[in-house]
Amino acid sequence: MSTHPDPAVPASSSPPNVVPSRVPLEESVTFDRHVLNYIHQAAEHGLYEIRGLGAKRKLPTFDDLVFLTASASRYPLEGYRERCLSKTVLGTRFAKQPVELEIPITIAGMSFGALSANVKEALGRAATAAGTSTTTGDGGMTPEERQSSKTLVYQCLPSRYGFNPDDLRKADAIELVIGQGAKPGGGGMLLGQKVSPRVAKMRTLPAGIDQRSACRHPDWTGPDDLTIKINELREITDWRVPIYVKMGATRVREDVKLAVKAGADVVVIDGMQGGTAATQQVFIEHVGIPTLAALPLAVEALEEMNVFGEVQLIISGGIRSGADVAKALALGADAVAIGQAVLMSLGCNSDHYHQDGQDISATDDYLKLETAPGYCHHCHTGRCPVGITTQSPDLETRLSPEWGARRLKNYLQVLNMEVTTLARACGKSNVHHLEREDLVALTIEAAAMAKVPLAGTNWIPGKSQM
Repeated sequence: MSTHPDPAVPASSSPPNVVPSRVPLEESVTFDRHVLNYIHQAAEHGLYEIRGLGAKRKLPTFDDLVFLTASASRYPLEGYRERCLSKTVLGTRFAKQPVELEIPITIAGMSFGALSANVKEALGRAATAAGTSTTTGDGGMTPEERQSSKTLVYQCLPSRYGFNPDDLRKADAIELVIGQGAKPGGGGMLLGQKVSPRVAKMRTLPAGIDQRSACRHPDWTGPDDLTIKINELREITDWRVPIYVKMGATRVREDVKLAVKAGADVVVIDGMQGGTAATQQVFIEHVGIPTLAALPLAVEALEEMNVFGEVQLIISGGIRSGADVAKALALGADAVAIGQAVLMSLGCNSDHYHQDGQDISATDDYLKLETAPGYCHHCHTGRCPVGITTQSPDLETRLSPEWGARRLKNYLQVLNMEVTTLARACGKSNVHHLEREDLVALTIEAAAMAKVPLAGTNWIPGKSQM
């Protein structure tokens, strides 16, 4: 049972069947009903909660920033006759064949195991149609994914599950994963109900048994080992493809500098809003820093190393809209990666699924999970009502690759149209010309994190005088 507030239940609502009293009922702020539920569950079962998706607590987001678009002092571009470019190139530092994308939006690593084979194929088809890349995730590369993806990033994770040098050579880029935003410092999880015979074979594991990944690479004892590993990957691919280094957002400045020193072509920083298929809730809600705070720290680290623009930066964790993407680019990112939003575009948390040309209600399946559409975070169970995060032969047919690819392509198209619309409004002919000067913050908190002025002032908290 979740320990988080149910948005459908007002915090001030009174317990049912309570006789009115002259003394008003007052809920403790420190020990409210959700904290009490957490303590009671822990005391009763002696187990921590595991769930999927990302943080549910309120965090600073890109919504706390707004653009200063052009008017009299700046010249906006006409959308119907003046082009705004969105081409994005990643891996220009050392790779012989950098990754060239049509849009600055990539699909983050999500494994076959966490997702069904149908979904992985849908991601590849949509990414190819939109001119962007998708990423394997833990557990290896499926033939469906490689065949459907024009540009595929192959992940090397601490678990090394499914890691295959032959597949590595088929990749268009390699992402060396040190950490993930939802669980930096922790390893991945795939519960037994999702370890199907095919998943088990790819990972060399027994079927039906819970899988827990290591929290660090087995052959690393210090930062110098990262350099050795990057060089190994370069040698096996003949320096052809870019090497990304992905880290969860914690000690961002130091981590980015170490990745640059080790020889990374691209650095990927995943904020604490990033999602997961399954991990301990205490990680999801209490570890890492928000994406909004992490991005400027990463940019500063690249600037201090004199490699800003030479080493590309991808930011991820809670990116939902074209406005989010545009703000990330303005703050210094070269591209964004999206994961949870991809699943939502495929129907995650929808009240229906599409099968055999018909929309079919999934409400009863949510009820069996003791949840409802809009509240589901049960990716770890393998009982996904809409057939996304499952290995069940019956459930995975609820999402066909063709239908899913069409929806995701539409979503990616909308995101890019929104980014170019905002860029034109700021007078930019290229989305990568968006800059920090185009932004102001609506709260002191966001101004301090993003290092942009508070709206209506020249004040950046911690950097300048009012």
